[in-house]
Amino acid sequence: AFCRGRVVRVPQGPLIRVVGTEVVIPCSVSDYDGPSEQNFDWEFSQETDFLRIVSTWDSTFTSKEYQNRVGQGDIKLRRSSNDAVELVIRNIQPPDQGTYKCSTPSTDATVQGNYDAEVQVKVISDGLVVSGIKARSSTSLKLSEGDSFKLRCSAITISPEHTHLHVTWQIKSGATWQDILSLTHEAKFQPGPGYEERYRNGDVRLDTGANDTYQLSVSQALQMDGGAYRCLVSEWVRGADSSWQKIQEKSVEIVSVAVQQTDVLISTLNVSVTERDSLDLTCNITTDRNGIFQAEVTWYFTTSPDDTLSDAQVLLSMDHDSVVSDSTLLSLSRVDRTSYRLLVRDVDVEDSGYYICQAAIWVPQHNGSWQKVVERTSAPISVLVTALEPDYEVFLNASKTPKFSDDPTELECRITNAQDSEANTRFTVSWYYRLRLRSDDVVPEELLASMDADWTLLLGDRSRERTQNGEIIFSKKAVNTFSLRIQWTSESDRGDYFCVISAWSKHRNNSWVKSKDVASAPVSIFWATQDYTLTVEAVRLKPFFVAGHTFEMTCKVSSKNIKTPRYSVLITAEKPLTDQSNPNGTTRIISLNQDSVVRLEDWTDQTRVDGVVLEKVQENEFRYRMYQTQISDAGLYRCVVTAWSPGGGGLWREAVNGLSNPIQIDFQTSGPVFNVSVHSDNQMIYQGELADLLCIITMEGMALEPDDMSFDVSWFAVRSFALDREPVLLASLDRRGIMTQSRRNGSSDLSLERISPLEFRLRVYGCEDHDFGNHYCIVTPWVRSATGVWQREPDIKAKPIFLSVKMDVLNAFKYPLLIGIGLATVTGLLSCLIGYCSSRWCCKKEVQETRRERRRLMSMEMD
Repeated sequence: AFCRGRVVRVPQGPLIRVVGTEVVIPCSVSDYDGPSEQNFDWEFSQETDFLRIVSTWDSTFTSKEYQNRVGQGDIKLRRSSNDAVELVIRNIQPPDQGTYKCSTPSTDATVQGNYDAEVQVKVISDGLVVSGIKARSSTSLKLSEGDSFKLRCSAITISPEHTHLHVTWQIKSGATWQDILSLTHEAKFQPGPGYEERYRNGDVRLDTGANDTYQLSVSQALQMDGGAYRCLVSEWVRGADSSWQKIQEKSVEIVSVAVQQTDVLISTLNVSVTERDSLDLTCNITTDRNGIFQAEVTWYFTTSPDDTLSDAQVLLSMDHDSVVSDSTLLSLSRVDRTSYRLLVRDVDVEDSGYYICQAAIWVPQHNGSWQKVVERTSAPISVLVTALEPDYEVFLNASKTPKFSDDPTELECRITNAQDSEANTRFTVSWYYRLRLRSDDVVPEELLASMDADWTLLLGDRSRERTQNGEIIFSKKAVNTFSLRIQWTSESDRGDYFCVISAWSKHRNNSWVKSKDVASAPVSIFWATQDYTLTVEAVRLKPFFVAGHTFEMTCKVSSKNIKTPRYSVLITAEKPLTDQSNPNGTTRIISLNQDSVVRLEDWTDQTRVDGVVLEKVQENEFRYRMYQTQISDAGLYRCVVTAWSPGGGGLWREAVNGLSNPIQIDFQTSGPVFNVSVHSDNQMIYQGELADLLCIITMEGMALEPDDMSFDVSWFAVRSFALDREPVLLASLDRRGIMTQSRRNGSSDLSLERISPLEFRLRVYGCEDHDFGNHYCIVTPWVRSATGVWQREPDIKAKPIFLSVKMDVLNAFKYPLLIGIGLATVTGLLSCLIGYCSSRWCCKKEVQETRRERRRLMSMEMD
């Protein structure tokens, strides 16, 4: 185990070989040094000196005793790899029995291992005899598909050694021989490729008999069993290493077998019959079998020629005892022993498809039972059943046509001149709509509704919702009349309509199949329309009034080309652009719908909820009143009127909109003029500090007493530098002194107070970084008139100022720096103290130094 060297190997002897056969002796070398390709020398000895046979590298190596055989190729070397060769001796003879030595010239650096190996070869006489046993004198055998046959051969050996025989039956259907079944030298049965299943089923057997015979039995011969058969016998011997070695092989051809195929055909290729006629098909079995046999026939039906029999429908079957399965409209009869007739009565369209005949042949056994020997299936035959179409015409007319929008429309689809319509025929209708275009463009039709064979209504997408609401009604008035009624025809219903009458035929299984469609000529539904016209005029009833009085105006409406209209009215006000409560400029105040229901729209003055009234004076006249007007009510007032016409189902349909002329409310007053500004002493503050913002109101013109004026103040902030974000309400203080503060996310807090009659202060406590931005206030002045009524002035917006919040770096880092310096100082002092104590008391050691002799350096010459 601890040594490594060259190893030359040959098979373990003795090698037993049969005279006249080819002998192959391998030789290999391993664990060598030098080049990968090694050379070999072969020598032979018969208990004398070794004779040189052949070498891989020296052509003069061969002795003169072997030069002739080597030159003729009877003895040669065959290299299998760089480190292995084979000695091949053809037609070995008894003088070749002896010891063979394989040597390898050394290519190693050192001599290690063995450089040659010997093997003994023993040559025995040929004692194997193989012969064929023919049942008939002829060398060919003709069979019908499904027949059985047996073949025999004899094999015996008189070898002086203990040998075993390996018997294999082979078939040659092409250029090569294929194994059928073998009895190996180890007494095991081994089926060939493709015969495993037949061997397990017992259809292929190999039996041994007397006089060293081997019999091949094949039952139920197939088409693949045709060909030449031979018996191949090989002789095996167990070697010194207990492995089996084949020493020779012989074969003998027995017989050539031809298997006649059994075919199943249907006499007719393609069949076309008319509905309710009879279908006649004949299944013919082609076979050359002359003995007793019975046929089993099964008819199949499928709708596709590619379907397998497992997917097909079984129509009728007749077993080998001539027992036919029961059927009412189908019959299967035997014409003769190879012809079977299928008759289908009263065919219909559903019988169109492909018909397949499957036939099996049964032969009697010795015990009286029957055995199925062959089964074949015919090609599918196409059968087309032509339906009997009824002859009829379709006529469509409009019994009611609309002249105006929302008028009813009724169409009637009638079946006329119906012929060949029997009790098994049923008619249904489908309604279609096509939009009419002035150009020649083709518009696809849209399905409104269709009926099944059982008159179930199937709605299309265009009419589904209106049909469910009862606006469109589909009905069958008579056996030959179908109707379509649109209760309220709209402009979108204008176009062409046509109907399609479908004929349905009843089949044997009580199902209905559509057989024919006939479409009617289109009917156009159209009426001339004129544009709707709506005129609205607003009139102010009182030409002049002052603040606090009642404003009153009327809206008169006139329309054309609208059938029985109703009106809805909306009062709007266009305020000046200086009014901050409505930046869009238009305010919806109050509305009155077509059912005379009043609704406040954007009227938000809670103190004057009942201050506006809109009422209907006449069918086309409406009056608007606003009580206790204020200066903030100044603006342009209009009437927005919508005309409605009655639609389907009691609903109203919007027809047209109209806008009146504006009525202006302008108060001529010489009262005071208010201005607002924002001021702060410090616009740049640090986090945590207090921010003071003042909203200062100045007044020009007529002076007022503090008790005669009051203000609503609101503070806003825009969290950006460029005023490009939505303002955020901070706090508001109304004229009654009630403060409202919005919800805040940070820790800062704020307050809003009135510090003088014209000054309001906003304070932000503990400012944070999110408190920055543009801040401004909006003031709504309220002035008490001489009559004691409070008048609201327009909102005034101050110019914003920017509040910047910065971080106090010194205060932010003061305490962390002091704490860090203190901790670092304490840690340093403690480290010095620990080091001093350790060096003083803990780690003190006295070291005695040895005295060293002082010498001068030697010069390089002395060194």
